[in-house]
Amino acid sequence: MIKIAVSGAAGRMGGRVITAVKEDTELELCGGLERPGHPYIGMDAGLSAGCGALGVAITDNLNELVKGCDVLIDFSAPVVSLKNLEVCGLNGKAMVIGSTGFTPEEMSLARELARNIPVVLAPNMSVGVNAVFKILKDAAKILGDDFDVEIVEAHHRMKKDSPSGTAIRMGEVVAEALGRDYGKVANYHRQGICGERTKEEIGMQTIRGGDIVGDHTVYFIGMGERIEITHRAHTRDMFSRGAARAAKWVAGRKPGLYDMQDVLGLK
Repeated sequence: MIKIAVSGAAGRMGGRVITAVKEDTELELCGGLERPGHPYIGMDAGLSAGCGALGVAITDNLNELVKGCDVLIDFSAPVVSLKNLEVCGLNGKAMVIGSTGFTPEEMSLARELARNIPVVLAPNMSVGVNAVFKILKDAAKILGDDFDVEIVEAHHRMKKDSPSGTAIRMGEVVAEALGRDYGKVANYHRQGICGERTKEEIGMQTIRGGDIVGDHTVYFIGMGERIEITHRAHTRDMFSRGAARAAKWVAGRKPGLYDMQDVLGLK
């Protein structure tokens, strides 16, 4: 059995990850982590997640928690994930990170911290979304520069980062396939007399509202035709199941920074 600890255990995603771990016969929950002072400290992690008592309490002591686990799964925020990654590195424990909103500098630090332990870091743990990444790469190579690329993403009103990490990764995949620098061609804002669309730019539009789990559409728009590639998330369970799959894959791997394309064998 692979022993799993979950960071952000009392949150929405933390609860779904705990449930996914409970339902997987190859995994065993060994602990849950929350910030100091959280009202659920000491509560059974299974009861917090709504999947029944598991005999595992939520704690705020990461150093003690990681000693008894094989893999820490973290859906929080970049600053928290990096702190947790540093502790896991010092203790030789693997990690799965599903946090989004990493800056280029934070990603560089993550690579540095992953030199001694195996880490899966992905903006989206969904198997379906990662299949879409592969499809987008192939489509962009086939369609080339004759099709304009626009991306529209929609999420719930409480999402903190914009655009989503998944949408950014979609843009990066397309840009790489077309030989472009995403950082230079991404266009996040159009207003007023902004001029004619350039041939190289990749437009990015964001929608926030209600309880949308996550919708992403990439448009390849040519003269007289267009292709729309869409992924819609109905529940958060697909992310938690993907994280559980990543945890099983990363346990025992060589040190380094991996993503879900590695986990799924799509590279």
